[in-house]
Amino acid sequence: MVDETVLKNAAETAWTVYRAQHPDVDAHDNRRCLLERHLHRRGEERESDTEELASFGLAYLHQLPKDEC
Repeated sequence: MVDETVLKNAAETAWTVYRAQHPDVDAHDNRRCLLERHLHRRGEERESDTEELASFGLAYLHQLPKDEC
């Protein structure tokens, strides 16, 4: 299991990069919650560092359908 600090840092990094690429996305968009849940599950599956989890998070955000969030 991954440390909570690692998960929080990874989520913050992925969200910040995603929002920089998509300035129309609100800071409180539902995708943030989906991202955090996804990374939490990922962290339970295997040990990862912040950078690896952030990369997984960005990939996850990019594959989400925009009209469902």
